[in-house]
Amino acid sequence: MLVNYSLLFLMFCYVICKRDPASEQLNSYKFSNHGKSHIMTGYGVPVYSKDASLTVGPRGPMLLQDVEFLDELAHFDRERIPERVVHAKGAGAFGYFEVTNDITRYTKSTVFENVGKRSPIAVRFSTVSGESGSADTIRDPRGFAIKFYTDDGIWDLVGNNTPIFFVRDPLMFPLFIHSQKRNPVTHLKDADMFWDFISLRPETTHQVMILFSDRGIPDGYRHMHGYGSHTFKMVNASNEAVYVKFHYKTNQGIRNLFAEEAASLTARDPDYGIHDLHNAIADGNFPSWTLYIQVMTFEEAERFRWNPFDLTKVWPHAEYPLIPVGKLVLNRNPANYFAEVEQMGFNPAHMIPGIEPSPDKMLQGRLFSYADTQRHRLGANHLQIPVNCAFRTPVTNYQRDGPQTFRHQGGAPNYYPNSFGGPDNAPGLQRPKFSISGDVSRYNSSDEDNFSQPSLLWRKVLKTDERHRLIDNIASHLKNAADFIQNRTVHMFSQVDPEFGVKLTESLKKHVNFH
Repeated sequence: MLVNYSLLFLMFCYVICKRDPASEQLNSYKFSNHGKSHIMTGYGVPVYSKDASLTVGPRGPMLLQDVEFLDELAHFDRERIPERVVHAKGAGAFGYFEVTNDITRYTKSTVFENVGKRSPIAVRFSTVSGESGSADTIRDPRGFAIKFYTDDGIWDLVGNNTPIFFVRDPLMFPLFIHSQKRNPVTHLKDADMFWDFISLRPETTHQVMILFSDRGIPDGYRHMHGYGSHTFKMVNASNEAVYVKFHYKTNQGIRNLFAEEAASLTARDPDYGIHDLHNAIADGNFPSWTLYIQVMTFEEAERFRWNPFDLTKVWPHAEYPLIPVGKLVLNRNPANYFAEVEQMGFNPAHMIPGIEPSPDKMLQGRLFSYADTQRHRLGANHLQIPVNCAFRTPVTNYQRDGPQTFRHQGGAPNYYPNSFGGPDNAPGLQRPKFSISGDVSRYNSSDEDNFSQPSLLWRKVLKTDERHRLIDNIASHLKNAADFIQNRTVHMFSQVDPEFGVKLTESLKKHVNFH
């Protein structure tokens, strides 16, 4: 009997040496790849020697005709695409969404058309403010973006692990992100920048309390919830519309990291989140989430006690209960990180029939910014990249050419209208009418009830020990800001609850720079 000693060695390393699947990736490739391939240039010509460049004598100089060298270096110089401005560090995986409950009374979307229907999905998790090389265990919101490959094209549900956000007007978004990034002079994270913005825009209070609470550092990506965050519309087959919010609850259970444990992991395994997700899937421990919606009618939205499109607030579950929809399952790791995760591009404007935008200002701003970002980062034809393309339906339109075009439409005309059989308008997909009214102006929303929901979080949700950790986490970061910014921030949190301000002051007084 022939013995495959290579396979036995691999099994020995996996079982005895206890190397995890991520660490064994190269060994796995080695023992599954039985053929011996030749090195080739990017244009498919075999390379005689990859050990040395072409020179005049052993000391050079080099020759311009060394096309193998030029091919290698020219590609190397261009192998990094622009880093995402936000959500630069992330992990990705693939799987499916399966409908478990009928919601066709709310939407005509084909992805929800019958119980048991499955649609392929891609998911990218990420930190928000850190660069691509930053640690997975920093105190930061987490991105949770889902790409549905549906019968009607791509639907991108792009959200976070919190149901709210820091600001409610999209004009403030780049300014807020600047305050969370590096000081352009020192190239260092700057507590003055962070807390100056926060304390000048008290609408941030709700999200900041969540960020510095026990929920601020999730234990990897599998043990956190996800939210579409924005308000969307769902439209049914009769063109009747309602407003909805999307929630995806982890079936692994919520787990978070305390600051000390996160700091230790940052030193030992800064890629902890990517590592954990990859190994769970490789071991067959497929993570899953249950998808829910909240539903609000147009009439309810008109008379609601606050702006239902305000991204700094949640809809109370007691009034708008979670309605189960289906499950999200991740069962495949990317075959190549760059091709399938780094090149993955999301856009909240990618909505299929039956799902539409609401008047949510932050969502309206994202409808432009994401597409604009992807065209800059990935190119005009980023939707032809395999991980981004609508592979379940043929794309026929009048867009042609541009850099990196590889999907062509044969001899079809590239203008409309035409008399030669080009694609026509899709009947029955017109969106329902809706009315708008009001005077055009720039309405400053910075003082629209910034403290009622943070007060409920402090008084009704957080336990005593959780309040103490929240205060300690804020103080340990705020202590580095200028005195006047510390005082203004304490005043902001005092409006949540006077006890909050008193306790934060006491915690800050432990540090000599507080007055």
